[in-house]
Amino acid sequence: MSTTANIQSTIDPAVAPSIAKDIRSFIVESFLLGQDSGFDNSESLLESGIIDSTGIMHVVAFLEETFGVAIEDDDLVADNLDSVDRIAGFVGRKQALKAAA
Repeated sequence: MSTTANIQSTIDPAVAPSIAKDIRSFIVESFLLGQDSGFDNSESLLESGIIDSTGIMHVVAFLEETFGVAIEDDDLVADNLDSVDRIAGFVGRKQALKAAA
């Protein structure tokens, strides 16, 4: 089993919804003025216009502060940061890597 598979298997599925909820709450409060538009957690935040490229940097600062993860320049890709679901999965992987270190 690869290291990535090992890390993904250590992500607590019970924690992922909590991470997604916290991320969604931050996005709603910071970018939608507290008015949840009902967007889907898998919806692209950039394509839907909820967040722009500058907003992503605010999300990154929130993730680092709230979840205690270090986000490197190489992490700033759509696969990690394009939707609430992708962000939550990314945070979970970063936390698992940190715990494994």
